[in-house]
Amino acid sequence: MEEPRIVMGVDPGLASTGVGVISRKTDGGWSAVWSAHVKTPPRAAMPDRLARIHSLVAGAIGRFSPEIVAVESIFFAKNVRSAVLMAHGRGAAILAAAQSGATIREYSPLEIKQSVVGKGRAGKEQVKRMVGVLLGLSSVPSSDHETDALACALCHAFRAERSWSTGPRLAAGEGHTAPQAPDNDDPRRALLALSYRRKRRRRR
Repeated sequence: MEEPRIVMGVDPGLASTGVGVISRKTDGGWSAVWSAHVKTPPRAAMPDRLARIHSLVAGAIGRFSPEIVAVESIFFAKNVRSAVLMAHGRGAAILAAAQSGATIREYSPLEIKQSVVGKGRAGKEQVKRMVGVLLGLSSVPSSDHETDALACALCHAFRAERSWSTGPRLAAGEGHTAPQAPDNDDPRRALLALSYRRKRRRRR
């Protein structure tokens, strides 16, 4: 199987869903192509809210034709109702991806943070900063959902690259292991440290 050139990430939810598309560069890195998000009014009818989410994801896939659609999985919810509502939005996004024929991969928030930042308990600001550094963005999207979607796409890109270099890829849900702690010379740590130093200089 050939390496994908275009990966789309989805940060799904009923209140707001974000999508982010990244493309492989000739030098082997990744660049941001496009991102967007949709908010659904809480008082709107459920079918209308789901239709908006489906339309965003389906429209992005139709426009950019990603080989892979990486979707963030539900990690936790405060209560059963919250989990069910989140699942509604996620289902609409997955349906749109499945109808397109794209390959779907799912990653937990812990896996995404581990792959992008280097630690599974990273905060949103750290994820946002690292997405900007890794994709070479002059400014990151203001929406956390768009940033998280781009992070999800990067998560698949990095994990897929690792599997291509070490052996055959596993299908979603097969043989997942707990993320390993990054080495001290992890380039993500160096990039994050550099961004911190630049920020401190600007403040001075």
